[in-house]
Amino acid sequence: MTYSTIVRKTQYGYDIHMPALPGCHSQGDSYEEALENIKDAIITYIGMEEGELEGAEVCEVEVSL
Repeated sequence: MTYSTIVRKTQYGYDIHMPALPGCHSQGDSYEEALENIKDAIITYIGMEEGELEGAEVCEVEVSL
């Protein structure tokens, strides 16, 4: 799968997070390192989510504004 990321240069390196996966973020000293690190974070995040969804019902809710 392909995910969109948001990468920001900071005084400490690069911060990267995934809007589609709340709380999934990483960092790196370089842009390339941040991209590699987020791959591990995505795999870990999805693995944790699969465990939490076990036995749960997933449904969609529509909200009108």
